[in-house]
Amino acid sequence: MAGQRRGSDTKAEIRKVAIELFTGQGYEATSLREIAERLGITKAALYYHFSSKEDIVRSLFSAHLDSLEAMVVWAREQPPGADLPSRAVDRMVDLVTGDGLPAMRFALANQQIVRDLHPGRENAFAKLAELFAILAGPNASVEEELRLRSALLSVNIVLLAAQGMKASDAQIASVARDIAHLLVPPGAEPR
Repeated sequence: MAGQRRGSDTKAEIRKVAIELFTGQGYEATSLREIAERLGITKAALYYHFSSKEDIVRSLFSAHLDSLEAMVVWAREQPPGADLPSRAVDRMVDLVTGDGLPAMRFALANQQIVRDLHPGRENAFAKLAELFAILAGPNASVEEELRLRSALLSVNIVLLAAQGMKASDAQIASVARDIAHLLVPPGAEPR
């Protein structure tokens, strides 16, 4: 039916609004009622999707892990080539700067909550290690592998460094992309 949201769309919208409120006014100061009101839904409708604020935060990190897993699957399916690291950098920038900027802001403002509720931190590190291995290939030199790892991880570093700056999300994403591409191992084709 027109006008109705799918469950996954509603969950994504709830996460987005919740993260905005958690970051803006604090996790503890934000109620489920406020989240529901901002969305224009009933508290019961919110409870249908999430049983608590903690459930929303866990869902946010689970969604991020799912995106990271999708990137690993993508990398596995790519033909090897000099441009693969560069394309991977672009995908990482898109992944991290899409919903990643608000999530990063939330994580910085609510570090204890993140430590307590982040499921699968170890799984995220394992997924990154798998991605690094796929992209570097078995014959990469230490320098090539470290440059590739640094390129992909630099995206998060730029987001952290941008906190408190007067820059738009688009500007931050553009700079993150440019810096990451500077670190891509030599021999990789430019974007």
